Amino acid sequence: MLLSLALILLIGFSLSGIFNHFKLPGLIGMILTGMVLGPYGIDLIAPEILTLSGDLREIALIVILMRAGLTIDLKDLKAVGRPAVLMSFIPAAFELLAIGLLAPKLMGISRLDALILGTVVAAVSPAVIVPRMIHLMESGHGKKKRIPQLIMAGASIDDIFVIVLFTALLNIHAGGDFTPFTLIKVPISIFLGALVGSLCGIMLSRFFKHKHMRDTVKVLILLSVSFLLVVLENSLGTVFPFSGLIAVMALGAGLLKTYPVLAKRLTGKFSKIWVAAELLLFVLVGAAVQLSYIPSIGFSALLLILCALIFRSIGVWISLIKTPLLKKERIFCVISYLPKATVQAAIGAIPLAQGVASGDTILTVAVLAILVTAPLGATLMDRLYPKLLASDSN
Repeated sequence: MLLSLALILLIGFSLSGIFNHFKLPGLIGMILTGMVLGPYGIDLIAPEILTLSGDLREIALIVILMRAGLTIDLKDLKAVGRPAVLMSFIPAAFELLAIGLLAPKLMGISRLDALILGTVVAAVSPAVIVPRMIHLMESGHGKKKRIPQLIMAGASIDDIFVIVLFTALLNIHAGGDFTPFTLIKVPISIFLGALVGSLCGIMLSRFFKHKHMRDTVKVLILLSVSFLLVVLENSLGTVFPFSGLIAVMALGAGLLKTYPVLAKRLTGKFSKIWVAAELLLFVLVGAAVQLSYIPSIGFSALLLILCALIFRSIGVWISLIKTPLLKKERIFCVISYLPKATVQAAIGAIPLAQGVASGDTILTVAVLAILVTAPLGATLMDRLYPKLLASDSN
């Protein structure tokens, strides 16, 4: 196990650095590390690590959502208002519809499996988007119209919307029933998650103000509460709908609202934790991919991903109708909604593990979506934001 960890760290960070040197997302190098070291490569990742991969991926998702929550100011959310709400579900719904219609023909899978695939692929990536939006907020680009806040808020809820649908569809696949309440559960789970998370954030804020401790201990407490919120969703999901992941993000937002000085300090702490969490997340998803399966679906998968991105872009454009954003600013929003990585890495292997007939196909398409869209979206954002977004000084 120690050998596996050493190889993951050394090779993963090395390849990540190489990709970053060429202005490409380092996560591509991490995924390739997993493919090479994994059981379908040279098989040098210990079984104990692979057994824990699902839990490790979930922890990584919690870290990035907490980091997002600690940077989302509720005043900014109120200011962006309607377009943020629309961007939280319309682009994903368009993409899900496209995959649900096209995947049975292109991939030869059932309609239900196609919809499950759609929920895996449709989410945007906090791992790619959040750091860049934070950078834009700090540099002042798009600040006047709160474009980074709009994108980050919409993208974060977009992920939760998709994950809730993913869970519902897996339940149907396992023999559960689909009722109107299945759809109603989506907004209810988001609302309850936001409410519970915000209350936890407020209570922890008061606790931290009256109890002196190191920031590192505060980070561990926040992580512990976040884990409990996610476990609460798993435990009470059959009784009432509740999104633990939304609660995690709301926890961070609540802390920022009531104790902004601390929230800004802890953001730096979580950024450092993300360095390790990101590596494990993408290496382990790469390790789950059967390399021999890629050539058989490669072209069809790429065509499906391209069509899905077109539908998603249309959804983003529709969400921004009747907003004060200029055409070039809307184009930046479309670009920002292209990259996929975090959610695909976190849930892409779950259908395969739960016996979905097209599980291999779903995982492979998810990984290809990461490899195609993450560098595309990240590169376009990094190179075009000075041209598409006005800076605070302009």
